[in-house]
Amino acid sequence: MDRKCNQCGEKIRGRADKKFCSDYCRNSYNNKFYKNRKSLIRNTNNMLLKNYRILESLNPEDKTKTTHDKLSKLGFDFNLFTSIYTTKAGTVYYFVYDQGYLPLENDYYALVKRQ
Repeated sequence: MDRKCNQCGEKIRGRADKKFCSDYCRNSYNNKFYKNRKSLIRNTNNMLLKNYRILESLNPEDKTKTTHDKLSKLGFDFNLFTSIYTTKAGTVYYFVYDQGYLPLENDYYALVKRQ
């Protein structure tokens, strides 16, 4: 039985369960196969990191206040966060890893850092 490489079509020599003729072909095949899946994850992680850096730069003292306008101008995406924390009183904090924000009145936000 002649087996052919899944990437380039060359004849495969070696083990019976081998699917590729070389490491190069195996890597090329897997890079193509996972490209779309990985790009979504990579893009989301990059946007989360951008949000994190914005919160971290505006909150050097672990607790401060800022405006919606200032966050928006820096490119903060309010739809991306990693967790939500609700206090016993019902106050909802949104966190990007350990940096969080609490929507206040008049388009203000309280920025906090989880200890």
